[in-house]
Amino acid sequence: MMQKKDIRIAVVGLGYVGMPLAVEFSKKYDVLGFDINQMRVDELNRAEDHTLETDPEDLKAGFERKKSGKGIGLEFTADDSRLTERNIFIVAVPTGIDRFNNPDLRPLLGASKTVGQHLRKGDLVIYESTVYPGCTEEDCVPILEKESGLKFNQDFYCGYSPERINPGDKVNTLTKIRKITSGSTPETADFVDELYASILEVPTYKAPNMKVAEASKAIENAQRDVNISFMNELALIFDKLGIDTNDVIDAACSKWNFKPYRPGLVGGHCIGVDPYYMVHKAKAVGYNPEVISSGRRVNNSIAEHIAHKVMKLMIKNGSRIKDSNILLMGITFKENCPDIRNTKVIDIIRELKEFDINVDIYDPWADKDEVKKEYDVEISATYDEAKKYDAVILAVAHKQFKDFDFKKQKRNGAIIYDVKNFVDRDVADGRL
Repeated sequence: MMQKKDIRIAVVGLGYVGMPLAVEFSKKYDVLGFDINQMRVDELNRAEDHTLETDPEDLKAGFERKKSGKGIGLEFTADDSRLTERNIFIVAVPTGIDRFNNPDLRPLLGASKTVGQHLRKGDLVIYESTVYPGCTEEDCVPILEKESGLKFNQDFYCGYSPERINPGDKVNTLTKIRKITSGSTPETADFVDELYASILEVPTYKAPNMKVAEASKAIENAQRDVNISFMNELALIFDKLGIDTNDVIDAACSKWNFKPYRPGLVGGHCIGVDPYYMVHKAKAVGYNPEVISSGRRVNNSIAEHIAHKVMKLMIKNGSRIKDSNILLMGITFKENCPDIRNTKVIDIIRELKEFDINVDIYDPWADKDEVKKEYDVEISATYDEAKKYDAVILAVAHKQFKDFDFKKQKRNGAIIYDVKNFVDRDVADGRL
């Protein structure tokens, strides 16, 4: 394998996963960040990052290292011809699902095609994108071979190191999270492991092969999905019994080995998506994964339950449903983060609008243009304090909402529904 002084890295895909990787690797290596989105590249070249996953000063420092002539540092481009200069390609493009909940590998396969066109003898391609077990060798490698004319594990090699980025988390950052590594040959596995170990503050975990590494990522999030679905199902049961779910969980936590998962909306780029990759692969080999599938069904039903529960509370409060006004607080998939990918809050909004309810969406973190483009709804970073609302739904626990006067809204006749166990319980009329 190549020597450290010969390493020239390209990070392909500059989103929530690729950007932190590019910054950290640029502290020790020569890194080229590549993305097909020219606007994204222009933003980063201005030392700006709308995802808030990288600090502008870190970007500027990376640029300065590049200018120093010491063979390390960072630069960005949307010109794929520049990839010819690189010998290690780290692919960190998104892998989502289509409208039928099947894996959408188009970005991954497109990135593989682009990388393959610039692949040369001795090069290494490392995938970080979440996939089902076997995807790297079965789907990506044939494209790399076709585009490059090279032979896998003879002329070029592959590795897989699943991303573990937690958007918005400023404590468990890239260098502090243990990384799983793997390679297509034992020698490649050692090299990939040493490469990642060189930028981490914690030990790596070298998997026996790439398929194991791929599977480990898929089940990490499938496990959380199933556990949360259990709590969501309990929440549906306890609602019918008139019991507060969080009271039950708090009581159960008195036992030392009870795991305190909480009910809630399950969206985002991982937990609401990755289980479908395992379902897809399981069915492909002739097994119907009942537990994973049922967990997905339960979690996908929660937004509708919330919308219907709010309307029942409104009716009980004497409010009409048609043409009523609801203030919905938060549209991102998690708190204190601008990430709107696969947010399940949109399902609450759509269900309410089916009943001709006017929904004002208040979120100081989300980008209104991005939300409009992705979901075709209008949002605001503020709300109309003078407007009379029939209900207020706290959907995302942003820190800015701590100062919101829920009591005032309640005095003005609004019912308060708390999805996140965030509002004082003597104020909330209902909570999940």
